[in-house]
Amino acid sequence: MIRVHRLNGEEFILNPNHIELIESRPDTVITLTNEHKYVVAEPVDEVLAMIRAYFRSLFSRDVE
Repeated sequence: MIRVHRLNGEEFILNPNHIELIESRPDTVITLTNEHKYVVAEPVDEVLAMIRAYFRSLFSRDVE
């Protein structure tokens, strides 16, 4: 899961497995596979980095 913030600062969690599209217009808009859209404060590159880290953690041999 990734932790993102609405423009008003409210934090929420998204499952990256359900992300279909990430756009910058100029705010970052994340569209899920069920067509729900979320505008987040994080820039696209930061969201992508969080997604990469999430998937990396799934396949890591380190158990926390």
